[in-house]
Amino acid sequence: MNEQIRSLEDAYEARAFNKFPIAIVRGKGSLVWDSEGKEYVDFMSGIGVALVGHCNDSVIDAVREQSGRLLTCHGSYYNDARAGFVERLAKAAPRGLGKVLLTNTGTESVEAAIKLARRHTSRRKVVAMKGAFHGKTYGALSATWNKKYRDPFGPLLEGFAFAEYGDAKSLESMVDGDTAAVIAEPIQGESGVVVPPDGYFKEVREICDSKGTLLIFDEIQSGLGRTGKMWASEHWGVVPDIMTVSKGLGGGLPIGAALATEAVAGSLKGGEHTSTFAGNPLSCAAGSATLDYIARNDLPSKAKEKGEVLKAGLSKVASAHRLAKEVRGLGLMLALQTRVDIHSMLLSAQARGVIVAYSGRDTFRFLPPLVIEGAQMAKGLEAVDRVMGEAEAGRF
Repeated sequence: MNEQIRSLEDAYEARAFNKFPIAIVRGKGSLVWDSEGKEYVDFMSGIGVALVGHCNDSVIDAVREQSGRLLTCHGSYYNDARAGFVERLAKAAPRGLGKVLLTNTGTESVEAAIKLARRHTSRRKVVAMKGAFHGKTYGALSATWNKKYRDPFGPLLEGFAFAEYGDAKSLESMVDGDTAAVIAEPIQGESGVVVPPDGYFKEVREICDSKGTLLIFDEIQSGLGRTGKMWASEHWGVVPDIMTVSKGLGGGLPIGAALATEAVAGSLKGGEHTSTFAGNPLSCAAGSATLDYIARNDLPSKAKEKGEVLKAGLSKVASAHRLAKEVRGLGLMLALQTRVDIHSMLLSAQARGVIVAYSGRDTFRFLPPLVIEGAQMAKGLEAVDRVMGEAEAGRF
Protein backbone atom coordinates (compact mmCIF):
# COMPACT_ATOMS: atom_id res chain seq x y z
CA MET A 1 0.00 0.00 0.00
CA ASN A 2 2.85 2.41 0.78
CA GLU A 3 4.26 1.81 -2.70
CA GLN A 4 0.87 2.28 -4.39
CA ILE A 5 0.28 5.61 -2.69
CA ARG A 6 3.81 6.75 -3.46
CA SER A 7 3.51 5.84 -7.14
CA LEU A 8 0.25 7.78 -7.52
CA GLU A 9 1.63 10.93 -5.89
CA ASP A 10 4.84 10.71 -7.89
CA ALA A 11 2.87 10.29 -11.11
CA TYR A 12 0.41 13.15 -10.66
CA GLU A 13 1.71 15.62 -8.08
CA ALA A 14 4.15 18.37 -9.02
CA ARG A 15 7.46 17.80 -7.28
CA ALA A 16 7.25 20.47 -4.60
CA PHE A 17 8.49 18.33 -1.69
CA ASN A 18 11.46 16.09 -1.05
CA LYS A 19 9.55 13.09 0.26
CA PHE A 20 10.39 10.31 2.67
CA PRO A 21 9.27 6.77 1.69
CA ILE A 22 6.35 6.57 4.14
CA ALA A 23 2.62 7.00 3.45
CA ILE A 24 1.06 8.27 6.68
CA VAL A 25 -2.67 7.56 6.84
CA ARG A 26 -3.70 7.83 10.50
CA GLY A 27 -2.72 9.68 13.66
CA LYS A 28 -3.66 10.02 17.32
CA GLY A 29 -1.90 12.12 19.91
CA SER A 30 1.84 11.86 19.30
CA LEU A 31 1.57 8.72 17.19
CA VAL A 32 1.00 8.19 13.47
CA TRP A 33 0.60 5.04 11.42
CA ASP A 34 1.57 4.30 7.82
CA SER A 35 -0.56 2.47 5.29
CA GLU A 36 1.01 -0.85 6.30
CA GLY A 37 -0.02 -0.34 9.93
CA LYS A 38 3.43 0.53 11.30
CA GLU A 39 3.40 2.89 14.28
CA TYR A 40 5.69 5.92 14.65
CA VAL A 41 6.33 8.43 17.41
CA ASP A 42 5.98 11.78 15.65
CA PHE A 43 8.52 14.43 16.66
CA MET A 44 7.80 16.39 13.47
CA SER A 45 4.00 16.85 13.82
CA GLY A 46 3.68 18.40 10.36
CA ILE A 47 6.47 20.87 11.25
CA GLY A 48 4.71 21.82 14.45
CA VAL A 49 1.12 21.70 13.21
CA ALA A 50 -0.23 18.85 15.41
CA LEU A 51 0.48 20.95 18.49
CA VAL A 52 -2.44 19.57 20.53
CA GLY A 53 -1.93 16.10 19.09
CA HIS A 54 -3.15 14.36 15.99
CA CYS A 55 -6.94 14.04 15.88
CA ASN A 56 -7.40 15.77 19.21
CA ASP A 57 -10.85 14.77 20.48
CA SER A 58 -11.90 18.34 21.27
CA VAL A 59 -10.92 19.52 17.79
CA ILE A 60 -12.60 16.55 16.10
CA ASP A 61 -15.83 17.17 18.01
CA ALA A 62 -15.83 20.86 17.03
CA VAL A 63 -15.14 20.06 13.38
CA ARG A 64 -17.81 17.36 13.30
CA GLU A 65 -20.42 19.70 14.78
CA GLN A 66 -19.51 22.63 12.53
CA SER A 67 -19.30 20.53 9.37
CA GLY A 68 -22.98 19.68 9.73
CA ARG A 69 -23.95 23.35 10.03
CA LEU A 70 -21.85 25.49 7.68
CA LEU A 71 -18.53 25.03 5.90
CA THR A 72 -17.97 28.39 4.24
CA CYS A 73 -19.02 31.95 4.88
CA HIS A 74 -17.33 34.83 3.08
CA GLY A 75 -15.82 37.51 5.27
CA SER A 76 -18.28 40.09 3.99
CA TYR A 77 -20.88 38.39 6.20
CA TYR A 78 -20.79 37.86 9.95
CA ASN A 79 -20.50 34.34 11.33
CA ASP A 80 -20.81 32.86 14.82
CA ALA A 81 -17.83 30.46 14.56
CA ARG A 82 -15.59 33.27 13.34
CA ALA A 83 -16.78 35.66 16.04
CA GLY A 84 -16.02 33.17 18.79
CA PHE A 85 -12.60 32.39 17.37
CA VAL A 86 -11.33 35.95 16.93
CA GLU A 87 -12.49 36.77 20.47
CA ARG A 88 -10.52 33.84 21.88
CA LEU A 89 -7.42 34.64 19.82
CA ALA A 90 -7.44 38.33 20.72
CA LYS A 91 -7.74 37.50 24.42
CA ALA A 92 -4.86 35.00 24.17
CA ALA A 93 -2.62 37.49 22.35
CA PRO A 94 0.07 39.64 24.00
CA ARG A 95 -1.28 42.85 25.51
CA GLY A 96 -2.30 45.42 22.95
CA LEU A 97 -2.55 43.05 19.99
CA GLY A 98 -6.31 42.94 20.05
CA LYS A 99 -7.09 43.15 16.34
CA VAL A 100 -7.10 39.97 14.22
CA LEU A 101 -6.59 39.78 10.45
CA LEU A 102 -7.45 36.21 9.48
CA THR A 103 -5.54 34.22 6.85
CA ASN A 104 -5.26 30.60 5.75
CA THR A 105 -1.56 29.88 6.33
CA GLY A 106 1.63 31.09 7.93
CA THR A 107 3.08 32.60 4.79
CA GLU A 108 -0.19 34.47 4.17
CA SER A 109 0.03 35.82 7.70
CA VAL A 110 3.49 37.21 6.94
CA GLU A 111 2.19 38.76 3.70
CA ALA A 112 -0.56 40.43 5.71
CA ALA A 113 1.92 41.69 8.31
CA ILE A 114 4.16 43.27 5.66
CA LYS A 115 1.19 44.97 4.03
CA LEU A 116 -0.06 46.27 7.38
CA ALA A 117 3.37 47.72 8.19
CA ARG A 118 3.72 49.47 4.86
CA ARG A 119 0.14 50.70 4.96
CA HIS A 120 0.46 52.11 8.47
CA THR A 121 3.84 53.80 8.09
CA SER A 122 3.70 54.78 4.40
CA ARG A 123 7.27 53.48 4.29
CA ARG A 124 8.63 50.67 2.13
CA LYS A 125 11.85 49.33 3.66
CA VAL A 126 11.74 46.11 5.71
CA VAL A 127 14.68 44.74 7.68
CA ALA A 128 14.66 40.98 8.22
CA MET A 129 17.29 38.71 9.77
CA LYS A 130 20.03 36.56 8.35
CA GLY A 131 18.94 32.98 8.85
CA ALA A 132 15.26 33.95 8.78
CA PHE A 133 12.50 31.84 7.28
CA HIS A 134 9.07 33.41 6.84
CA GLY A 135 7.52 31.49 3.92
CA LYS A 136 7.72 30.98 0.18
CA THR A 137 5.20 33.38 -1.36
CA TYR A 138 6.78 36.53 -2.77
CA GLY A 139 6.48 38.89 0.17
CA ALA A 140 7.40 36.26 2.77
CA LEU A 141 10.14 34.94 0.51
CA SER A 142 11.59 38.43 0.20
CA ALA A 143 12.07 38.36 3.99
CA THR A 144 13.55 34.84 3.94
CA TRP A 145 17.33 34.53 4.03
CA ASN A 146 18.26 31.21 2.41
CA LYS A 147 19.33 31.72 -1.20
CA LYS A 148 18.21 28.24 -2.25
CA TYR A 149 14.62 29.43 -1.74
CA ARG A 150 15.15 32.93 -3.15
CA ASP A 151 17.47 32.75 -6.15
CA PRO A 152 15.35 30.64 -8.54
CA PHE A 153 12.45 33.10 -8.31
CA GLY A 154 13.96 36.57 -8.52
CA PRO A 155 13.50 39.41 -8.76
CA LEU A 156 11.74 39.52 -5.40
CA LEU A 157 10.12 42.52 -3.72
CA GLU A 158 12.25 45.62 -3.42
CA GLY A 159 13.14 47.24 -0.12
CA PHE A 160 14.26 44.22 1.93
CA ALA A 161 17.57 44.06 3.79
CA PHE A 162 19.05 41.60 6.31
CA ALA A 163 20.71 42.24 9.67
CA GLU A 164 22.73 39.80 11.74
CA TYR A 165 20.36 37.89 14.03
CA GLY A 166 21.23 38.50 17.65
CA ASP A 167 23.40 41.56 16.90
CA ALA A 168 21.64 44.80 17.88
CA LYS A 169 24.41 46.97 16.42
CA SER A 170 23.98 45.34 13.01
CA LEU A 171 20.26 46.08 13.14
CA GLU A 172 20.71 49.65 14.35
CA SER A 173 22.94 50.44 11.40
CA MET A 174 20.20 49.40 8.98
CA VAL A 175 17.05 50.91 10.51
CA ASP A 176 16.31 54.48 9.48
CA GLY A 177 13.45 56.86 8.78
CA ASP A 178 12.45 54.88 5.69
CA THR A 179 12.08 51.55 7.53
CA ALA A 180 8.49 50.37 7.82
CA ALA A 181 9.22 47.31 9.90
CA VAL A 182 11.73 44.95 11.41
CA ILE A 183 10.59 41.32 11.15
CA ALA A 184 12.09 38.53 13.23
CA GLU A 185 11.39 35.09 14.63
CA PRO A 186 11.78 35.14 18.43
CA ILE A 187 13.51 31.78 17.92
CA GLN A 188 14.69 30.94 14.41
CA GLY A 189 13.23 27.58 13.38
CA GLU A 190 14.36 26.71 9.88
CA SER A 191 17.93 27.74 10.66
CA GLY A 192 18.17 25.19 13.43
CA VAL A 193 16.25 26.49 16.47
CA VAL A 194 18.54 29.45 17.13
CA VAL A 195 17.83 31.24 20.42
CA PRO A 196 18.88 34.92 20.60
CA PRO A 197 21.05 36.38 23.38
CA ASP A 198 19.23 37.63 26.47
CA GLY A 199 18.40 41.30 26.15
CA TYR A 200 18.59 41.29 22.36
CA PHE A 201 14.91 41.81 21.65
CA LYS A 202 14.63 44.60 24.22
CA GLU A 203 17.32 46.40 22.22
CA VAL A 204 15.43 45.63 19.00
CA ARG A 205 12.28 47.14 20.50
CA GLU A 206 14.18 50.27 21.50
CA ILE A 207 15.73 50.63 18.04
CA CYS A 208 12.32 50.34 16.38
CA ASP A 209 10.74 52.83 18.76
CA SER A 210 13.51 55.37 18.19
CA LYS A 211 12.89 55.34 14.42
CA GLY A 212 9.09 55.04 14.38
CA THR A 213 9.51 51.56 12.91
CA LEU A 214 7.08 48.71 13.58
CA LEU A 215 8.27 45.43 15.07
CA ILE A 216 6.84 42.21 13.61
CA PHE A 217 7.31 38.92 15.46
CA ASP A 218 6.84 35.73 13.47
CA GLU A 219 5.43 33.30 16.06
CA ILE A 220 4.17 30.84 13.46
CA GLN A 221 6.39 28.04 14.74
CA SER A 222 7.28 29.29 18.22
CA GLY A 223 3.86 30.41 19.45
CA LEU A 224 0.90 28.78 21.21
CA GLY A 225 2.88 27.35 24.10
CA ARG A 226 5.56 25.47 22.21
CA THR A 227 8.51 27.10 23.97
CA GLY A 228 7.10 26.91 27.49
CA LYS A 229 5.22 30.19 27.32
CA MET A 230 2.14 31.03 25.28
CA TRP A 231 4.30 33.24 23.04
CA ALA A 232 8.07 32.89 22.72
CA SER A 233 8.48 36.67 22.93
CA GLU A 234 7.29 36.46 26.54
CA HIS A 235 10.66 34.95 27.48
CA TRP A 236 12.15 38.42 26.95
CA GLY A 237 9.16 40.58 27.93
CA VAL A 238 8.88 42.25 24.53
CA VAL A 239 5.60 42.93 22.73
CA PRO A 240 5.61 43.58 18.96
CA ASP A 241 3.30 45.82 16.96
CA ILE A 242 2.29 42.94 14.70
CA MET A 243 2.52 39.19 15.33
CA THR A 244 1.94 36.30 12.95
CA VAL A 245 0.53 32.94 14.04
CA SER A 246 -0.49 29.76 12.25
CA LYS A 247 0.75 26.12 12.22
CA GLY A 248 -0.84 24.63 15.37
CA LEU A 249 -3.60 27.23 15.57
CA GLY A 250 -6.23 25.07 13.85
CA GLY A 251 -5.40 21.78 15.55
CA GLY A 252 -4.35 20.40 12.15
CA LEU A 253 -6.63 22.44 9.89
CA PRO A 254 -5.22 25.38 7.90
CA ILE A 255 -5.72 28.77 9.52
CA GLY A 256 -3.52 31.74 10.33
CA ALA A 257 -3.66 35.33 11.50
CA ALA A 258 -1.78 38.57 11.76
CA LEU A 259 -2.45 40.18 15.13
CA ALA A 260 -1.93 43.92 15.44
CA THR A 261 -2.54 46.93 17.62
CA GLU A 262 -5.73 48.84 17.02
CA ALA A 263 -3.78 51.74 15.48
CA VAL A 264 -1.92 49.52 13.00
CA ALA A 265 -4.99 47.48 12.06
CA GLY A 266 -7.00 50.67 11.68
CA SER A 267 -4.75 51.77 8.83
CA LEU A 268 -6.31 49.13 6.60
CA LYS A 269 -9.41 50.09 4.63
CA GLY A 270 -12.21 47.68 3.78
CA GLY A 271 -11.41 45.58 0.72
CA GLU A 272 -7.66 46.23 0.74
CA HIS A 273 -6.68 42.78 2.05
CA THR A 274 -9.24 39.99 1.86
CA SER A 275 -9.29 36.26 1.14
CA THR A 276 -12.00 33.90 -0.05
CA PHE A 277 -11.32 31.19 2.51
CA ALA A 278 -9.85 33.19 5.42
CA GLY A 279 -11.99 32.87 8.52
CA ASN A 280 -14.05 29.99 7.16
CA PRO A 281 -16.33 28.51 9.86
CA LEU A 282 -14.76 25.04 9.84
CA SER A 283 -11.21 26.22 10.53
CA CYS A 284 -12.48 28.80 13.03
CA ALA A 285 -14.34 26.10 14.96
CA ALA A 286 -11.17 24.02 15.03
CA GLY A 287 -9.18 27.07 16.13
CA SER A 288 -11.52 27.81 19.02
CA ALA A 289 -11.32 24.20 20.20
CA THR A 290 -7.52 24.33 19.95
CA LEU A 291 -7.20 27.54 21.97
CA ASP A 292 -9.62 26.22 24.59
CA TYR A 293 -7.66 22.97 24.86
CA ILE A 294 -4.33 24.80 25.25
CA ALA A 295 -5.76 26.95 28.07
CA ARG A 296 -7.72 24.20 29.79
CA ASN A 297 -4.72 21.87 29.94
CA ASP A 298 -2.07 24.57 30.55
CA LEU A 299 0.01 23.27 27.65
CA PRO A 300 2.68 25.99 27.89
CA SER A 301 3.66 24.79 31.37
CA LYS A 302 3.61 21.18 30.21
CA ALA A 303 5.81 22.09 27.24
CA LYS A 304 8.29 23.68 29.65
CA GLU A 305 8.39 20.61 31.89
CA LYS A 306 8.57 18.07 29.07
CA GLY A 307 11.03 20.22 27.17
CA GLU A 308 13.43 20.21 30.11
CA VAL A 309 13.31 16.40 30.17
CA LEU A 310 13.76 16.08 26.42
CA LYS A 311 16.57 18.64 26.31
CA ALA A 312 18.42 16.90 29.13
CA GLY A 313 18.05 13.61 27.27
CA LEU A 314 19.35 15.14 24.04
CA SER A 315 22.29 16.65 25.89
CA LYS A 316 23.11 13.21 27.28
CA VAL A 317 22.93 11.71 23.79
CA ALA A 318 25.11 14.51 22.41
CA SER A 319 27.75 14.01 25.09
CA ALA A 320 28.06 10.35 24.06
CA HIS A 321 28.75 10.97 20.38
CA ARG A 322 31.62 12.75 18.65
CA LEU A 323 29.30 13.59 15.71
CA ALA A 324 27.13 15.76 17.95
CA LYS A 325 27.83 19.47 18.02
CA GLU A 326 25.19 21.33 20.07
CA VAL A 327 21.73 21.08 21.66
CA ARG A 328 19.58 24.22 21.49
CA GLY A 329 16.06 25.45 22.12
CA LEU A 330 13.32 26.16 24.64
CA GLY A 331 10.34 24.06 25.68
CA LEU A 332 9.40 21.56 22.99
CA MET A 333 11.16 23.49 20.23
CA LEU A 334 14.57 21.81 20.30
CA ALA A 335 17.44 20.92 18.00
CA LEU A 336 20.48 18.66 18.02
CA GLN A 337 23.08 19.88 15.56
CA THR A 338 25.61 17.37 14.25
CA ARG A 339 28.80 17.58 12.20
CA VAL A 340 27.44 15.51 9.28
CA ASP A 341 24.54 15.12 6.86
CA ILE A 342 21.73 13.45 8.83
CA HIS A 343 19.54 12.16 5.97
CA SER A 344 20.55 8.53 6.44
CA MET A 345 20.06 8.85 10.19
CA LEU A 346 16.53 10.19 9.66
CA LEU A 347 15.71 7.15 7.52
CA SER A 348 17.19 4.82 10.12
CA ALA A 349 15.15 6.49 12.87
CA GLN A 350 12.02 6.03 10.77
CA ALA A 351 12.84 2.32 10.44
CA ARG A 352 12.91 2.25 14.26
CA GLY A 353 9.47 3.88 14.44
CA VAL A 354 10.51 7.47 15.12
CA ILE A 355 9.91 10.49 12.86
CA VAL A 356 12.15 13.49 13.47
CA ALA A 357 12.12 16.82 11.62
CA TYR A 358 15.27 18.46 10.37
CA SER A 359 16.82 21.89 9.80
CA GLY A 360 19.13 21.95 6.82
CA ARG A 361 21.42 18.98 6.31
CA ASP A 362 23.00 18.61 9.73
CA THR A 363 20.39 19.30 12.44
CA PHE A 364 17.67 17.17 14.04
CA ARG A 365 14.66 19.36 14.89
CA PHE A 366 12.20 18.25 17.57
CA LEU A 367 8.68 19.73 17.36
CA PRO A 368 6.48 17.04 18.94
CA PRO A 369 2.87 17.54 19.96
CA LEU A 370 2.73 19.21 23.36
CA VAL A 371 0.78 16.18 24.59
CA ILE A 372 3.69 13.79 24.00
CA GLU A 373 4.19 11.25 26.79
CA GLY A 374 7.37 10.40 28.67
CA ALA A 375 7.69 6.90 27.21
CA GLN A 376 7.35 8.33 23.71
CA MET A 377 10.11 10.85 24.36
CA ALA A 378 12.29 8.04 25.70
CA LYS A 379 11.75 6.03 22.52
CA GLY A 380 12.78 9.02 20.43
CA LEU A 381 15.93 9.59 22.47
CA GLU A 382 16.87 5.93 22.21
CA ALA A 383 16.41 6.02 18.42
CA VAL A 384 18.56 9.12 17.99
CA ASP A 385 21.24 7.61 20.22
CA ARG A 386 21.24 4.40 18.17
CA VAL A 387 21.34 6.03 14.74
CA MET A 388 24.16 8.35 15.76
CA GLY A 389 26.07 5.31 16.94
CA GLU A 390 25.44 3.62 13.61
CA ALA A 391 26.70 6.69 11.76
CA GLU A 392 29.86 6.79 13.84
CA ALA A 393 30.40 3.08 13.12
CA GLY A 394 30.16 3.81 9.38
CA ARG A 395 27.07 1.67 8.79
CA PHE A 396 25.44 4.17 6.40
